[in-house]
Amino acid sequence: MHKLLTADPGTQMLLLGNEAIARGALEAGVAFATTYPGTPSSEISLNLFQISQESDLYFEYSTNEKVALEVAAGAANAGLRTLCIMKHVGVNVAADPLMTLAYVGVKGGLVIVSADDPNMFSSQNEQDNRYYAKMAGLPMLEPSTVQEAKEMVAQAFALSEQLHEPVILRTTTRINHSSAFVKFGALRQPVTKGAFQKDPFNYVTVPAISRKLHVKLLENLAKAATISESSPFNTITGQGRWGVVCNGVSFNYVQDAVNDLGVTAQVSILRIGMSNPLPGDRIKSFLGGCDKVLVVEEGEPFLEESIKAFAQEAGLILPIHGKADGLFSRLYEFDPALVRQVMATYFDIPYTPPAKLDLSDVPEIPARPPNLCAGCSHRATYYAIKKAAEGMDTIYPTDIGCYTLGFLPPLSMGDFVICMGSSVSSACGFSRATDQKVVAFIGDSTFFHSGITGLINAVHNNHNFTLVILDNGTTAMTGHQPHPGVDMDALQMGGYNRISIEAVVRAVGVTHVTMVQPFKVKKSIEEIRQALAYKGVSVIISQEICTLYARSLKTLKPRAFQITDRCKNHRHCINELACPAFYLEGERVCIDANACVGCAVCAQICPENAIVPVKAKG
Repeated sequence: MHKLLTADPGTQMLLLGNEAIARGALEAGVAFATTYPGTPSSEISLNLFQISQESDLYFEYSTNEKVALEVAAGAANAGLRTLCIMKHVGVNVAADPLMTLAYVGVKGGLVIVSADDPNMFSSQNEQDNRYYAKMAGLPMLEPSTVQEAKEMVAQAFALSEQLHEPVILRTTTRINHSSAFVKFGALRQPVTKGAFQKDPFNYVTVPAISRKLHVKLLENLAKAATISESSPFNTITGQGRWGVVCNGVSFNYVQDAVNDLGVTAQVSILRIGMSNPLPGDRIKSFLGGCDKVLVVEEGEPFLEESIKAFAQEAGLILPIHGKADGLFSRLYEFDPALVRQVMATYFDIPYTPPAKLDLSDVPEIPARPPNLCAGCSHRATYYAIKKAAEGMDTIYPTDIGCYTLGFLPPLSMGDFVICMGSSVSSACGFSRATDQKVVAFIGDSTFFHSGITGLINAVHNNHNFTLVILDNGTTAMTGHQPHPGVDMDALQMGGYNRISIEAVVRAVGVTHVTMVQPFKVKKSIEEIRQALAYKGVSVIISQEICTLYARSLKTLKPRAFQITDRCKNHRHCINELACPAFYLEGERVCIDANACVGCAVCAQICPENAIVPVKAKG
């Protein structure tokens, strides 16, 4: 039995924040869950996917976030409690249905998890998705602890059903990926079958109906504002005249700073856990008891701007600051030391930071830049394309996935990336605007997510570029989740259909389609040259299973290679492939037998044929 299905209330278990959110959904009686995987949200989906195999929960990895939210909207409007999970940039993809679903509303509770990523640990930006709640007019909750992350899910479902609106649960990486002991509540039996009641004059958003629905949305938002005033997640602690307003994980840093600085009696803290709509009256009352206020929030000045507006409405004149030179930045994450220092500066508290440890006698830690895994098929594909394109003036638009790391030297196969699917569409622009050869890269999961429409556009408008689809048989970057092209039989899972990438590519009108096996280097280079020479849209599908995924399926048969005395130290292997299995011992190139999986690409490019398999011990 999955650990999150433990039925004993009161049980305490060490959980990741994402596991706590999944448990909270189960305690709330979630019946339906959809997602497109994205770090830092991925473990919520993984746990629910596993749980769906041994319970009545319906779970799906949807094609993209827009689809995930639209599927969730159908289930919720049939009366089922539904969870829709994505990372912060995924909400950009889902924004189209989100804005209008706020008008339409829901019947069963719908909670949308937006996992934001301050400091961009695994993302292309660090946007602050609190603004989505404000723009859509939807309630938003923000947990400060792992335990609270679990509790807020149940409250979010209840709030959604009370208001008949989706509710956004916004987390950040430090909540998603922190671990803490979580106290379990009772599991609620889910209602797994609903019924849709036809009501086209409230559900079909033609202009005349949407005008009426917008009125309803604003009425619901006003009800939510009343709820926010008394929400248990908007709390005040302390009675001092120095005010601090904070949210999310910053609340913990503030509490620590107050204790460390010894100013408990001088400080009062307003923690905002329901951040849209804000509790205006409560904020005004709080400000009225303060001489000056510091706003501690990662990301944008979302709270700060609103708090200043509330102060103006109340006729209050007091210093209110947050984002400013010498205080907090809009960049990156906060940490306890930063919050402690800024609070000391702002409130003029005598404070001497702890002396830094003398590390002068400690050797510098070697840099470990991100790299494609040993035996990654993407490295082989990039090498083959680079060789096939020698002498060409090339542009390489790339996309979101493991393969994005191909932009690093020595491969240097990535010149431009914006978002999921952008490689195909931006290639259209580059190919029209320049005379350069354009070769775009996209992964298999990303192709299904948002690459198909760009390819249709390219065929229809007769653009001239080569698209390389890197098909490694899984959604590798976020943890090997399935996508429509995955062989689900390999996972011993039935009931799924497998979509052929080649069939889709041919169906949209691409006539020059090349299938390559990238570990066959010479043959791949020859076939790629033909595709690059084609005038129009050509597609190369490079097909080789992800090495780590193959290992998890127990289909990988590692075969370590070694470098013999025939090596003349040309270092093509290091300088052109940079596989992390290589290392230098003095001036001699060596292969780490524990890291090498035996893809044999290096052996094929060695000019002396000095790289050979390690002989099995008899």
